[in-house]
Amino acid sequence: MTDPSLNVIDVLLVEDDPGDALMTQEAFEHHKIRNTLHVVKDGVEALAFLRREGEYADAPRPGLILLDLNLPRKDGREVLAEVKADADLRHIPVVVLTTSDAEEDILRSYSLHANAYVTKPVDFERFIEVVRQIDDFFVTVVKLPR
Repeated sequence: MTDPSLNVIDVLLVEDDPGDALMTQEAFEHHKIRNTLHVVKDGVEALAFLRREGEYADAPRPGLILLDLNLPRKDGREVLAEVKADADLRHIPVVVLTTSDAEEDILRSYSLHANAYVTKPVDFERFIEVVRQIDDFFVTVVKLPR
């Protein structure tokens, strides 16, 4: 059996809603998810974190990005397009985690090479379960590049 501690990754949550960010943090704590959750509140900060610029010069390279679509300064679609166009970042799986269930957002996200599209449940217990399932799938089931 492999050591589960080898599967610990850094997760970048890009979320401008403090309530949703808090629920995601609580979901990590509730399920004893060992991964480290880093939170930025807009697309500009997300790209600075990923590119290790400014205050994020020492930021770890995340193994998974949870990306809201509707963000200030630079929206999630723009962030997704830039991440997937960048040779250093494109291998990082991006899960769009948003309130939108609009077909155009789903299609556009996949055309920009999102790895998954998940609509945020409004119910707290269901939201926690969805975050756990995302973590379980991308950390336990899927093989990620180092």
